[in-house]
Amino acid sequence: MKKVFIINGHQYYPFAEGKLNKALVDRASDLLGGADFEIKTTATQEDYNVEEELEKFLWADVVLFQTPLNWMGVTWSFKKYIDEVLTAGMMGTLSQGDGRSKEEPKKNYGLAGLLKGKYMISVTANAPKEAFNNPEEKFFDSKSEDDLLLPMHLNFKWFGLEPLKTFFAYDVMKNPEIENDFIRFDKHIKEELIAKA
Repeated sequence: MKKVFIINGHQYYPFAEGKLNKALVDRASDLLGGADFEIKTTATQEDYNVEEELEKFLWADVVLFQTPLNWMGVTWSFKKYIDEVLTAGMMGTLSQGDGRSKEEPKKNYGLAGLLKGKYMISVTANAPKEAFNNPEEKFFDSKSEDDLLLPMHLNFKWFGLEPLKTFFAYDVMKNPEIENDFIRFDKHIKEELIAKA
């Protein structure tokens, strides 16, 4: 039986209560549970125990990270989670330091991960799809969604996890298409996570 650890990185704001991110976490849990996955979850804005969180990473075959795009990155509650949990795992639990050795101090930076699973990032964003990969849109200046998420991809790579395709729900505040997002998300979970995990 495959094991998935789902992290909800939402942070509450009066204008963004977290309903969509929670709905996506719930949908993923239902789909994965129906496909005989074991599931553990964490919401980063709630209380957690660092040692228990490290055990979830060690336990999981797949980590699914659900987050809103927050100032072109992750929320402060998830950044706090990274600083507390992933830092605690950096020196022997999730990785062996930074990958370099005394013999080769200039090589292999970031390549000491001890995990062998996969990860998937799922994002809710106010940006429209047309803002990405588009030379005519000057803000992202032709950058892709995964270009924007590069720091998160590197964090997961640091610990040895392999990426699955990223999911984006676009324009969720100004021009939402939530029912279509749910259809696309369900398909994405089935094709990327259930079929490939």
